[in-house]
Amino acid sequence: MKAKKGRTKIITAVLTIFFLIVIAYFLIPQESDKWSVRSNGVLSYPENRGKVNVSVLKTESGSNYTLETISFQSKDYTVEGLLRIPSSEKKVPAVVLLPGATVPKEGTQGLAQILSGMGYASLGIEQRNRGGVNPQYDFGLFKDGKEPVEHKMVFDALRAVDVLKQDTRIDANRIAVIGESNGGRFAIIAAAIDPDIKSVIGISTSGYDMEAQLAGVRDETTLRFYRSIDPDTYLNSIPPRRFVMMHSVNDSIIPLELAENTFKKAKEPKMFYEIETGNHGFSEGMRKPLEDELRLIFH
Repeated sequence: MKAKKGRTKIITAVLTIFFLIVIAYFLIPQESDKWSVRSNGVLSYPENRGKVNVSVLKTESGSNYTLETISFQSKDYTVEGLLRIPSSEKKVPAVVLLPGATVPKEGTQGLAQILSGMGYASLGIEQRNRGGVNPQYDFGLFKDGKEPVEHKMVFDALRAVDVLKQDTRIDANRIAVIGESNGGRFAIIAAAIDPDIKSVIGISTSGYDMEAQLAGVRDETTLRFYRSIDPDTYLNSIPPRRFVMMHSVNDSIIPLELAENTFKKAKEPKMFYEIETGNHGFSEGMRKPLEDELRLIFH
């Protein structure tokens, strides 16, 4: 009798563990951060990337906004960000801000303040390597079947979108991405990968025009990798969403001609703003076009 009861308890325990494993399998997104690069060089990540565990490190309250310093995990990197939310009784639209190379998350806050004044929340993140890239190093990783850093930086941007989506103060159906310089390149790729992103605005940025640079190259691994890091590769995946570029005629870092070349490759709906003010990065002449475009995007 005791032996029978013992066997019954063991069977019950085994069945319980089995059902818990099954439940966990269906509740937890599988391979939520798995990456792949197709034969045409297009990088992909799952659209359902699962919940993000967000830590609030510091909170500052202004007269018409809340500013939170937050952190969250993205693969092997802890992303820190500044989440600025304007005071509102309703859920607000939001923008992920990706700064240029060498620019910390604090460098996004001038634009973040402007967006807050327009009624939009924003999350400016601290990018890996401060947005700097090393294509040769990444190519070495890719050849070895390892995930390149530049791909991970795109995933970081997607996880920032996920952070906004799950925040109850944010309208999860109205999230866009704005990137400056190198950040604009990651913004374009992220928007192409995730169809839930409403639009992308690239400021002082461009693609690499890899197709011209790779002319004559026959090695498939080389072609796949360098196409995968070029925003130009992804332009056909942006429509029917709006693609916007803003560029100063005085830009000494990324010449206007490079931005125009990328814009020509993009499909409608699209808009290019040639700005007379500033040099590289956001300038006062971009404020009104930015306001107009966000109104169109979030209408």
